[in-house]
Amino acid sequence: MLDTVLFDMGGTLEDISYDEATARKVTLRLMEMLRAKGLLLTGTPEAFWEKVDRGVKRYKAWSQSVDLELKPEDIWPDFYLREFDFDRETIVDMSEELASMWEVTYFNRKLRPGVVEMLDALKARGYKLGIISNTAALYSVFHVLEEYGIRQYFEDVTLSSVTGYRKPHEGIFRISLYEMRSLPENSVYVGDTMSRDVIGSKRAGFAVAVQIKSFMTGPSDTKVQQSAYQPDYVITDFTQLVQILDEIRESESNSAG
Repeated sequence: MLDTVLFDMGGTLEDISYDEATARKVTLRLMEMLRAKGLLLTGTPEAFWEKVDRGVKRYKAWSQSVDLELKPEDIWPDFYLREFDFDRETIVDMSEELASMWEVTYFNRKLRPGVVEMLDALKARGYKLGIISNTAALYSVFHVLEEYGIRQYFEDVTLSSVTGYRKPHEGIFRISLYEMRSLPENSVYVGDTMSRDVIGSKRAGFAVAVQIKSFMTGPSDTKVQQSAYQPDYVITDFTQLVQILDEIRESESNSAG
């Protein structure tokens, strides 16, 4: 019997996107924060961004190759800002502040329509709810959930920055299930990507994988080859999720009867 529904955060519970304007915005904010710490910056914002962007891509390539996540105190001095001659301890000390700023500045974020109604419906039906999210910050997901007014719905929030595992690594899914006191065969995972969410949850033995596509789906899944793991359902809004779970429960009830 299904009793647990776990969600991805960015691209699933919230719409998320980025563009040249957000890159410009995060560049200026980052330069401002570094200058406030007395760190010397030279050159144009464009040249500064090119160096940072190379560092971001290096970290992305490494983390995706091993499905692991480092702490902000390692990411920022060793990857994002590696090409700058900054004092390491200064960067380490402000790394979580930088990571949190990045998450809410580089990305446009907005709660998806129908999320609150969907969460209310699932809670009313007795489901345990949780989140599994890849993030390079320790606290920003919690802050964003509070801002959306939905933190109270979730019994557990499992983050790659805390566990050290990135989706699709099975480890992050198993840690979440342990914290939720749930079994994979009784669990549903809802996410927007094949590469991280569908493949990861299916490898971890989840009974049902649901995909809801987003701005991030294309960039994240461009290199995904044909996989033996496929979503059980693809939805376009969260009303459909509630309907699907109701139908599954009715089918389970009829089979048991």
